[in-house]
Amino acid sequence: MEREKFASRLGFLLISAGCAIGIGNVWRFPYITGLYGGAAFVLIYLLFLVILGLPIMAMEFSVGRASQKSVALSFNKLEPKGTKWHIYRWFGMAGNYLLMMFYTTVGGWMLAYFVKMAKGDFAGLSPEQVGAAFGDFTTQTGAQIAWMVVIVLLGFGVCSMGLQKGVEKVTKLMMCSLFAIMIVLAIRAVTLPGAAEGLKFYLVPDFGKMVEHGIANTIFAAMGQAFFTLSLGIGAMSIFGSYIGKDRSLMGESISITLLDTSVALIAGLIIFPSCAAYGINPGEGPGLVFVTLPNVFNNMVGGRLWGSLFFVFMSFAALSTIIAVFENIISFAIDLTGCSRKKAVAVNLVAIILLSLPCVLGFTVLSGFHPLGGSSNILDLEDFIVSNNLLPLGSLVYLLFCTSRYGWGWKNFTAECNLGKGVKFPQWARLYVSYVLPVIVLVIFVQGYISKFFVK
Repeated sequence: MEREKFASRLGFLLISAGCAIGIGNVWRFPYITGLYGGAAFVLIYLLFLVILGLPIMAMEFSVGRASQKSVALSFNKLEPKGTKWHIYRWFGMAGNYLLMMFYTTVGGWMLAYFVKMAKGDFAGLSPEQVGAAFGDFTTQTGAQIAWMVVIVLLGFGVCSMGLQKGVEKVTKLMMCSLFAIMIVLAIRAVTLPGAAEGLKFYLVPDFGKMVEHGIANTIFAAMGQAFFTLSLGIGAMSIFGSYIGKDRSLMGESISITLLDTSVALIAGLIIFPSCAAYGINPGEGPGLVFVTLPNVFNNMVGGRLWGSLFFVFMSFAALSTIIAVFENIISFAIDLTGCSRKKAVAVNLVAIILLSLPCVLGFTVLSGFHPLGGSSNILDLEDFIVSNNLLPLGSLVYLLFCTSRYGWGWKNFTAECNLGKGVKFPQWARLYVSYVLPVIVLVIFVQGYISKFFVK
């Protein structure tokens, strides 16, 4: 059976960017940018995005396009005879399932808060009551399961319609709407009275903050954000490489996708910091920023119900774009491994993902006493830690070594595939760097993740 292809290059770019663009772009990037010195941090982050993210993305795309398979079979097809690179497929597939085991719950929160904001549930509430509302919502097992199921049904519903008519068509509409909503929200935020202080906090380099938090810590934070933002290492990108033709170079396409992903993160900061500064609210970190701080901002804003609803539509689109992209990857695993139809792959995985997502929901309710990583950690934290701190960096290392080692697919095969077509080419002079220096950097990120998690308080 001939493999499906994207109907357009724009579809490939937006879907791949949609996979990379997630809720982390919105609640993590703006926070650590402000924490580590604003524009100074952004410059360091952009540097690492170029020297870390781009090469590995190009490698994932190349493995996908050359093999015309998902991670389930891509290594089998390209590896030299007698080698065992294909063993990694089980870890890559596990990474996609694990990611969806908690991402569907958080995506459900976004949809629920859009409905709450549109209904005016937060109108007239004090900041303390808004904070309590989120805590109350996360203790409601039935409501969380219901919203998680809705997001799973939406994601697999789109995938069931096929690559072009479903995934590509819907994601293009969603991503274009996402960018339009973000621009409208950013214009509103920067024109609020008092927004200038927020812009200064976000955009003016403050090297004093870098020194205050430690230059080494700032570098590691920029390195980690640049690495994790693109969701590399679990084959989530290689699948889209298998769906595109050979008329464009993959390095050039990787640059375009990285620019789209970075644009969303940067614009998110233009929404959040001016808004918080205008109303004298300190931007929080993690769930508190999105579900506590920003609803309070919108409560104080003229027309806040409308702006808040638009914000959570944007957040829902950001979550859904990633969910649909990863669901497509999961469906492709089943089709590649078993030869089953798309509809059967959708049906089986729809049930599987709902069941696998239950522990994350229950971790906030009946299993809230279980702290797998110590402290106040929960099941979501554990699942996120396994994916973000283990499978992403180690998987990226596998792709790096596979594409550069003579015991793997090899440098010549990789660059020949990557540089096929029009566009920016992967530079031959970078071979020494990507073969020997970049693997060390990835290992440092892996080790630093453990140090930050368990040894730095």
